[in-house]
Amino acid sequence: MFAGPPPQAPLPPATQSSWVTYRSQINFGLAVLAYLMMLVGAITLVQANPVAAWRYYIAALPAVPALIALFVFVRALTRLDDLQARIQLLAFGSSLGATALLTFGYGFFEGVGMQHLPSALVLPLMAILWGLATTFFTWRYKWRYRR
Repeated sequence: MFAGPPPQAPLPPATQSSWVTYRSQINFGLAVLAYLMMLVGAITLVQANPVAAWRYYIAALPAVPALIALFVFVRALTRLDDLQARIQLLAFGSSLGATALLTFGYGFFEGVGMQHLPSALVLPLMAILWGLATTFFTWRYKWRYRR
């Protein structure tokens, strides 16, 4: 009887470069960095020239890298697998509904004398709730389909 071929050591796993693995995060980070740089420049120019006719165009310039960041974000969402896309859809829908309920409910409190809630806080609230909902739905799927 033959013992067969000698055992071979398993091949090491294929590695990808950091650029390939983190391309979406790097592109998003660069777009946000460009946005922040354009924002600081636009604010500086507008404050230095408060009566210039072109100040509105300069104030709108930071929207260009913000649109690029939005494009990179949506492209990253389209590359998710089915389960991750479902988790993100549930998380976004939940955060949108919870934000609407919280801000609408707070509007009633403002009507009876509570302090006004700045509208600039709505987007950070939605982002925080989206992160919490993503964590919850990821945990739920891991718990439900554990092996």
